Amino acid sequence: MSTFAVGDEDFLLDGRPVRLLSGALHYFRVHEGHWEHRLGMLRAMGLDCVETYVPWNLYEPEPGRYGDVAALGRFLDAVGRAGMRAIVRPGPYVCAEWENGGLPHWLTGPLGRRVRTRDPEFLAPVGSWFRRLLPQVVERQVDRGGPVVLVQVENEYGSYGSDPVYLEWLAGLLRECGVVVPLFTSDGPEDHMLTGGSVPGVLATANFGSGAREGFAALRRHRPSGPLMCMEFWCGWFDHWGTEHAVRDAADAAGALREILECGASVNVYMAHGGTNFGGWAGANRDGELHDGPLRATVTSYDYDAPVDEAGRPTEKFWRFREVLAEYAEGPLPEVPEAPARLAAPVRGGFAGWASPDAVLEVLGDEEVVAAVPPVFEELGVDRGLVRYRVAVPGPRRPYPLGVTGLRDRAVVYVDGALAGVLDTGGGEDVALAEPVAGPAVVDLWVESLGRVNYGPRLAEPKGITGGVRHERQYLHGVRARGLRLDAFEAAAVGKVPFASGADQGGGPGLHRAVLDVAGAGDAVLRQPGATRGFVWVNGFCLGRYWSAGPQEALFVPGPVLREGANEVWVLELEGDAGAGVVLDPV
Repeated sequence: MSTFAVGDEDFLLDGRPVRLLSGALHYFRVHEGHWEHRLGMLRAMGLDCVETYVPWNLYEPEPGRYGDVAALGRFLDAVGRAGMRAIVRPGPYVCAEWENGGLPHWLTGPLGRRVRTRDPEFLAPVGSWFRRLLPQVVERQVDRGGPVVLVQVENEYGSYGSDPVYLEWLAGLLRECGVVVPLFTSDGPEDHMLTGGSVPGVLATANFGSGAREGFAALRRHRPSGPLMCMEFWCGWFDHWGTEHAVRDAADAAGALREILECGASVNVYMAHGGTNFGGWAGANRDGELHDGPLRATVTSYDYDAPVDEAGRPTEKFWRFREVLAEYAEGPLPEVPEAPARLAAPVRGGFAGWASPDAVLEVLGDEEVVAAVPPVFEELGVDRGLVRYRVAVPGPRRPYPLGVTGLRDRAVVYVDGALAGVLDTGGGEDVALAEPVAGPAVVDLWVESLGRVNYGPRLAEPKGITGGVRHERQYLHGVRARGLRLDAFEAAAVGKVPFASGADQGGGPGLHRAVLDVAGAGDAVLRQPGATRGFVWVNGFCLGRYWSAGPQEALFVPGPVLREGANEVWVLELEGDAGAGVVLDPV
């Protein structure tokens, strides 16, 4: 079998110098039915390697309860069939603009800033997780005939911490679990990041979007020898709700790629194909130079302005990159694979049923918790979704401002069953309704997490009402809290929801149901004219969050999710009007 090693200047495959031409493709952001096509697109662009993260929280929603961990192995097998090599970045923290940077909420909740350190209460579950995950990698290493040639230690740790004991422990754990291919770290090309994130005896790589010569010069100050590699060549960028769509000029990006290769370095194009944050798994960032400002929630699309777009199509950037990479290929590049099937024709459908938020909560919600102060999402076991906080304003009393201390992230407020307003934390987390509230009254606050922070010093912060509910300056105690998790929306459970129809059908917040009759199923986009904010499911598959704040205006629907004939669509509108129905258009 083959060997892969780190030499003084090059990577060595069976002792022969090789350059890695890699592209990032996160298998968990791509429907499994599309893996083969997307890998073919990377091959046609001129890449011979693929890189992926592994999000821990996707596979261990509760301690010791595991999901489809074998999905990683199936993807690596697909990589092998495509004739490509693989770089695996298992974390435990991955960033990736993913919810909580991939860390489980049940771990960051109680530990807070103790995560990503040598703290034994963090290391123990990491060890259990890696021993469960890593057989998928170990069995597919290059020395066993598989595609895996590199495995990462943590991820951009120098941007967060400086605990060498933790990093060295993690490297040792990888070896203990059977990883024999070279290990590496990746950090920004700045002194404090490289000193904080590097591990003695482990290859260090750099992440940047331009200025390759300067970036590699900084890396060489810390590592005088070893292969040069840009582990994340940022050829585009991601979007936040309420901002402009990020675009990078194709010629500029191709020039930056050429500069990396002219330095004799290996490269990983981030992203080669971005995919989609299905299931509400999009993360969030904090604004500001030190990443400690207002929350900026990431959109559902992870298109990233990548050379292969969200729907798997080649962009202008694809063709410019292909021109550059062809100069470094061994032989002619493969032809661009045929695109997957597209929806044959547009399909439109109105809503045939509606259930109020309270009716949905009665069927799909968790057990109600009663506490003196509002419990946060982590205490309630809610990762993605909402919590309804119900609190009584005593009376009689005159109208006073009703506010929330420590709101994360957005609350739709009802007073005695009537919509009273929306609390938005764009300007800070201590907020109040525009109109005062008199007592006695019952106040419901439907609080939604817009995504846990995935990067920077505010990682591991809790969600929900982290302080309290105030009437004037007085805290209101005795809070009833009930979670509504996105994972609860399964066909059998939703079938028990009491949908109203006809004259009783509401058009505002709540769960709306539509049935679309499809002939010629294939890749599509879903639009909701007039809708405000919420989530969409097609045949039980959660497409993710929509929001009229933009810039994203439609949700990608993978063709394998649709079926010939009747297709059931659920729209959970959280804030305003849900519109008249939904539209499927060919992608």
